Amino acid sequence: MKIGVLGAGQLGRMMAISGYPLNHQFGFSGNANNEPAALLGHMFVHEDNADNIESLAAFADVITYESENTNIEAVREINKNIPVYPGEISLHTTQHRGREKALFDKLNVPCARYCMVNTLEDLKLAVKKIGLPAILKTATEGYDGKGQFLIDNPDQIQQAFTSMNSVELILEGFVNFKRELSLIAVRDKHNNHKYYPLVDNTHHQGILRLTIAPAQDIDAKVQETAEKYMQTLLDAMDHVGILTIEFFETENGLVVNEMAPRVHNSGHWSINGANTSQFENHIRAISGMPLGDTNPTHKVSAMINIVSEIGQIDLVLNMPNAHLHLYDKTERKDRKLGHINITANSLRELENSIQQLQSFLPQ
Repeated sequence: MKIGVLGAGQLGRMMAISGYPLNHQFGFSGNANNEPAALLGHMFVHEDNADNIESLAAFADVITYESENTNIEAVREINKNIPVYPGEISLHTTQHRGREKALFDKLNVPCARYCMVNTLEDLKLAVKKIGLPAILKTATEGYDGKGQFLIDNPDQIQQAFTSMNSVELILEGFVNFKRELSLIAVRDKHNNHKYYPLVDNTHHQGILRLTIAPAQDIDAKVQETAEKYMQTLLDAMDHVGILTIEFFETENGLVVNEMAPRVHNSGHWSINGANTSQFENHIRAISGMPLGDTNPTHKVSAMINIVSEIGQIDLVLNMPNAHLHLYDKTERKDRKLGHINITANSLRELENSIQQLQSFLPQ
């Protein structure tokens, strides 16, 4: 099939790399010919973004996207003639934290208490209702910790509101958690589901830096509960493709933080650590192919994000169990330039390997 991707970043790049062995072709819409996916397929770049997307739609048999911030009007228009996966419901829901939280409530999926906020008075009332600490977030377009303000005391209310530049907001109650987990799953058009194991994510200044897969010391019932929540959400949105849910692990069980209707940074380990990567399974799902096995190939794996500067890649290339994935991006502060996957037959071996690559991680 000819698969069109709205976007031409590293996620589209890795989708294409996984899809070419399946005999698919790829096209991308982007802003410039030097984007990470540009050399991996037909690149549709025009001054007018509408022409850009129209040309991509004329090329493709099916369309997918890299980001939940994709223009939903464009998706709606494309879908009149060719299918877009994941569908409009998934995109519309995950574009807005309020709609996302409302769906969690409707489906009895536990999440933090929340209130929508449009004015300073709304925020004051929300703080009274939810209590402090609480996190004020933009309702749309937040990622990697951007668009957030942790309010610890009432004196910060005015500052928090002013810092958000008069956009629609949501106040979420602070969740005391032991660690951050995520679950990635894939669903096809025939309602078949496959689940990857829960993974353990470590962030620094809002950016994911390290993923351990599978997460250690996870009770089978916790994995089962996460999959139950996932299936409920997949089916409710009639989702086709990869869906990611980020969880807080608390003393009282799992609490959902947010979800993403796409391949996800916390699933990059699967390229070298699972029988079928998240990227290949996404392509299989949207192109009508059988879903691939999601079981890990090793006892434990890890993913280290390469951020801001590429660093000493020879350290990676000299390690037999480390796998380098660079995205053809120029260095810039806080920019994700690539990642390193590590596979290991024991937790001790994994920890030793991570230690050898400590220069790629924050101190």
